[in-house]
Amino acid sequence: MTNEVCVSCKKSIVNDNGATIFKCPSCGKQQIIRCQHCRKIAAKFVCPECGFEGPN
Repeated sequence: MTNEVCVSCKKSIVNDNGATIFKCPSCGKQQIIRCQHCRKIAAKFVCPECGFEGPN
């Protein structure tokens, strides 16, 4: 198992039932990991591969 941490706040998502993991919507290459809290507050994230910024 890899060390899965939120790309926004860098906290571990282990046992975080509201966390999500998805491919970058722009390049599809990088895995984006988001914790429940950052999803709820719509915290910004940046794809390290292509620089895509989300959400929005």
